[in-house]
Amino acid sequence: MTDLEVEKAPVAREVDRDLATRLRIYEEVLVKWQPKMNLVAPSTLKSIRIRHIEDSLQVTDILPEARSWIDLGSGGGFPGIVSALRLRGELGAMVHLVESDHRKCAFLREVSRETQAPVEVHRGRIEDVLPALPETDAISARALASLSVLIEMSIERLLNGAVAVFLKGQDVGSELTQTPIYSSLTTRLIASRTDPQGRIVVLGPTIS
Repeated sequence: MTDLEVEKAPVAREVDRDLATRLRIYEEVLVKWQPKMNLVAPSTLKSIRIRHIEDSLQVTDILPEARSWIDLGSGGGFPGIVSALRLRGELGAMVHLVESDHRKCAFLREVSRETQAPVEVHRGRIEDVLPALPETDAISARALASLSVLIEMSIERLLNGAVAVFLKGQDVGSELTQTPIYSSLTTRLIASRTDPQGRIVVLGPTIS
């Protein structure tokens, strides 16, 4: 899986007043909880809006038609909580957040209460939780695992029609080289609008 043409970064959709307010509440809760646990790298704490929120908004900008998501290894809620807040109010909107750390699950539940984000938090290992979740339109992950591992986790759902949006860093080239070729999947590589070296990998079923 190599030599993919890098597509232009997704166009940023408008953030209306309601979304901006809820994102601000999210940021405030995160800053409050940060001393208790390492939700984001300390070096990025002063740039949460660009480094984490704006980065995460790209997920739903790339796949605006998707209403139901599974977010793998949600951690501090990026991109899952951000996607849910973007989708709030849409018919059928739901983001399933999968996280194994009970403290981070508590944080995610607190954020969902404060922001009224349409999410369900599922505590447990991905391989245990994922099979029991309902079918969804899409799957997301950010800074979780190598591309090959992410595909292995989600391949069954991808073959059944879901689309994956994985936010990756500067090592995506080597990850692509080490990822097996799946003739049943179509792969797109999209530039990140928040990180010049970042890439977004989009995988979906091949249309025959």
